[in-house]
Amino acid sequence: MTNSEDIKLELGQTFPLTIKRLGINGEGVGFFKKSVVFVPGALPGEEVVVEATKLHPKFTEAKIKNIRKESVHRVSAPCPIYEQCGGCQLQHLDYSQQLVEKRDLVLQAMERHAKLTADQVEIRPTIGMDDPWNYRNKSQYQVGLRDGKIIAGLYGMNSHNLIDIPNCLVQHKSSNKVTRIIKKILKNEDISIYNEKTKKGAVRTVITRVGFESKEVQVVIVTSTRELPKKDRIIELIHGQLPEVKSIVQNVNNEDTSLIFGKETIHLAGEQVINETLGDLSYELSARTFFQLNPIQTVKLYDEVKEAAALTGTEKVVDAYCGVGSIGLWLSEEAAEVRGMDTIEESIEDAKENAIRHDRANISFEVGKAEQVLPRWIKEGFEPDVIVVDPPRSGCDDALLQTILDVKPKKIVYVSCNPSTLAKDIDILNKYYQVEFMQPVDMFPQTSHVEVVTKLTLK
Repeated sequence: MTNSEDIKLELGQTFPLTIKRLGINGEGVGFFKKSVVFVPGALPGEEVVVEATKLHPKFTEAKIKNIRKESVHRVSAPCPIYEQCGGCQLQHLDYSQQLVEKRDLVLQAMERHAKLTADQVEIRPTIGMDDPWNYRNKSQYQVGLRDGKIIAGLYGMNSHNLIDIPNCLVQHKSSNKVTRIIKKILKNEDISIYNEKTKKGAVRTVITRVGFESKEVQVVIVTSTRELPKKDRIIELIHGQLPEVKSIVQNVNNEDTSLIFGKETIHLAGEQVINETLGDLSYELSARTFFQLNPIQTVKLYDEVKEAAALTGTEKVVDAYCGVGSIGLWLSEEAAEVRGMDTIEESIEDAKENAIRHDRANISFEVGKAEQVLPRWIKEGFEPDVIVVDPPRSGCDDALLQTILDVKPKKIVYVSCNPSTLAKDIDILNKYYQVEFMQPVDMFPQTSHVEVVTKLTLK
């Protein structure tokens, strides 16, 4: 007699499934014969019939054939190209429930990777947005030709099919408007568009960045050629039709690469930068500067960092992976000294300028890897009381974690954009630190991403 647990799924097989939770990429997760099944578009609590689309040794991917029992939290996605685009994963889930599920993603990661349960760690309710739409301050759209018409957008999910996005519901309205008009200008002026197959044509990408407070817009046109055809005419038309555009920049990328930016950036017209304000701090944003994509939620995120750091004015603070120094600046008024480091030279230059502009003499920045710079500072006699880390999705470098364990600051404030790597790092830090609380912040509504501020104190 065959044990039911030995039954293997086959490609194309249809079967019933109850969705238990959301996965890290926003897909529904269920179990069939003890095998994990991921189903995009399915929601917790739903009973669905699915078809196996990909078989892997440890899990199966499937698609919905029909929904037998629908979640009470299911809503109609307002975006007409939601399913083709793939940029958002949760528009079909009511926003208040998105916040609940994102907290659950953090809990799942902690249980799986750090062996900490809901009873052992305080995970606060996710901080959401009053209006979870039109929040992104930057768009980067590939440009292409379809039936003689210029399109601009993103490549579809798991494909190289360019999806035209005339009105993205999570982008700032100015960003959508500026991109649409630039497409018209390129079309009317018969500007050649880059073709990936033939490697011919000029314009590859149109990038817009909006200052939420200043209302200023910066446009970057990425070309495969150093020559931008009809450059003066394009500048004249942008200035005439889009007075909000204060900075026009060209970037040259003639490489066969998936990277957006090339090495050379040319200032075409207007200002070199646009301005943005977060709280009491102002920033000048150049074309290549990294800046948080949701300014409204960034203020809430940084305030949570400030609460977790709980500075009294006497502490020495390290801002690791500091970027343009945003977090360090946010904390500097309540610290005795702040030191930041980052591997990107341009970011450190911007960070130093930001510190000078805000007259913060107690803050300094240095180019270098945190795991190399921090031990040198310690050797020189610098003893940090608080270390703030805001690493990439891959988490903290192992050498940095070991350095932190050697230094043993009183507090660590960990800002994470990936609950899984956060939990893995906490599992290492757990040797000497305990988690005081975790505060999820929804930086990207309608997507599966969640940011988390974690406060750890020395045991």
